[in-house]
Amino acid sequence: MIDLSPLEITSDQFERAEVARAITFPADLGPHPTFHTEWWYYTGNLLAENGQHYGFQLTFFRRALAPQPLLQGDVPVARSSEWADNQLYFAHFALTDVAQNTFHHAQRFSRGGANLAGAQSKPYRVWLEDWEVREIGPNQVELKAREGEIALELVIESLKPPVLQGERGLSPKSEGPGNASYYYSFTRNQASGVVQTSQGSMDVSGQVWQDHEWSSGAMGPEAEGWDWFSLQLADGREVMFFRIRRTDGSIEPVSAGVIVEVDGRTRRLTRDAVQIEVLDYWQSPTSQARYPSKWNLAIPEAGMELIITPLIANQELQTLFVYWEGAVRIEGSQRGFGYVELTGYYQSMQGVF
Repeated sequence: MIDLSPLEITSDQFERAEVARAITFPADLGPHPTFHTEWWYYTGNLLAENGQHYGFQLTFFRRALAPQPLLQGDVPVARSSEWADNQLYFAHFALTDVAQNTFHHAQRFSRGGANLAGAQSKPYRVWLEDWEVREIGPNQVELKAREGEIALELVIESLKPPVLQGERGLSPKSEGPGNASYYYSFTRNQASGVVQTSQGSMDVSGQVWQDHEWSSGAMGPEAEGWDWFSLQLADGREVMFFRIRRTDGSIEPVSAGVIVEVDGRTRRLTRDAVQIEVLDYWQSPTSQARYPSKWNLAIPEAGMELIITPLIANQELQTLFVYWEGAVRIEGSQRGFGYVELTGYYQSMQGVF
């Protein structure tokens, strides 16, 4: 059983994302332990030669248990044990098997001590036990995860330069200084490898989305949760948009996104530039949470009207916090595939982040 009380340490003891700063590589591939919360996020849509479709998610979270470094006065505290560490890592691994209409997911936890979990920038690596992403060459990483009979091994190569979200990487989440994150994405990555399920092993290839975000600020007190869209269009463009829902039914004004052109140029999207209409809902038989399950996402200034539909309905993760994260199909004015994340629909997860 995990003691969650350390997660309630106040974030004002940590460095905060208040102004845009230079984001540099490879340094910012790795961890930022002076910030309270951080995650490395990979999702993708993969096809086998026989046409079978898989979606996957592998996300590593870092959560500080105390400010870094630990001090006694102005002197760093010596730690006598290799197990001693003030960073908690946890990770979520999920695989959507469209042909079988199944969704497998798992979570793991570890302190960063004894090399059980951690992150580093050079060479780039993030890991929790044998789940890991590691650099294997210029613009290339290897991703591995296995839980029981479900496994994934991919080689991923970035095809576009990183996208700095928000204002040069500073992504506000609500009004007020420090209520923001530093956030960048690799929006178009080519992947090839192997998916293993109870049906056997399949060679696959496809597209992957990668995010990295770190912060010490929270969403505003009126925030209920967020809807996040990462969409890879068949014409070579990508769209990211997040909207933060308030308890009164309104949308947080700083909700925002980006269009990434084929050549990597970006166009920022404000809250009012994107219109989202929910077309259908799905209720979880496990949590009883009721999630949106089909959307019309329109960006009039770009001539886009996208109909977004989950590849299977049940892609709800029953982890430390309950949320929906799943592979979707894009139709309408453009075609493609993507991922959608929905939080706050199961109310007990509020406050975890």
